[in-house]
Amino acid sequence: MLLKAYMAFIAKILFPVDFSPSCVAMAGYVKRATTLFGASVSLVHVVDLYSHNGLELYLRPISEISEEHLDIGRERLDSFLLEEFPITEVPRILTSGDAATEIAQVARDGEFDLIMMPTHAGRFRQMLLGSTAAKVLNDADCPVLTARHAETVPPRPLEHRKVLCAIGLSSNSERVLRFASRLAQVEHGKLTIMHAVQSGEPGLRVGLDLEVQFKSVEEREALRRIADLQRTVGSEAPVRIATGSVKDALLEAARQSEADALIIGRSPSPGAHGRMRDLTYAITRDSPFPVLSV
Repeated sequence: MLLKAYMAFIAKILFPVDFSPSCVAMAGYVKRATTLFGASVSLVHVVDLYSHNGLELYLRPISEISEEHLDIGRERLDSFLLEEFPITEVPRILTSGDAATEIAQVARDGEFDLIMMPTHAGRFRQMLLGSTAAKVLNDADCPVLTARHAETVPPRPLEHRKVLCAIGLSSNSERVLRFASRLAQVEHGKLTIMHAVQSGEPGLRVGLDLEVQFKSVEEREALRRIADLQRTVGSEAPVRIATGSVKDALLEAARQSEADALIIGRSPSPGAHGRMRDLTYAITRDSPFPVLSV
């Protein structure tokens, strides 16, 4: 029964596509995930029915233009990534409207366990909150894996299974660590916990203490609380404490880890300010490998 529960941890993956080179490159990450979890995958494409020009509206009725755009979208979706995802085996979902809203709704209605999508570096790196990836991160109820570098960095071999989990010791930390611990168990991977201690000295170089010889009160307290969390979750993962600017410290630790993915937390509910915070956006934007936001 326990094995069955673990195998169902991530059973359905949703892969939004816009036919860009980034999506083509992301296919390798999606294939790797389906193999690791024994999961199924569905492709979804959202048609923008308002992507017409004034001349079209002048010459033809809007209903006719919209129908044509849907037909074109269906044709492109059905012929996209056929070698990686045969149409007879992989469902393809076509919808229309605002891309992020529709992706989140499809994931919700279809009870998907994970959304995997690239971030188009030019837009996302500038932290434009109107970008599709950023909006999906805010709107989706399920975990979302994003990769801004899919076109330049291929997924690691299946034998390489390392997961890095960044926790901030907030009320959300137990949920995030529990997810990361379970993920590592399912994929038979190695989990490392990472926590950053804010330095009070501006410009202080980022430091990593991997020998667990902590000197400051903050570091000792962080280690104690992480140990409590691990006991609660049932985890025995090694811990890396980084000191300095929180964002820089976390990213430096990530760069040195050679992990397959960095797991970070989002707020469990959208709330007044959304699921994502400035620090979370910055880490998602600058991480050297895919980020799994839960």
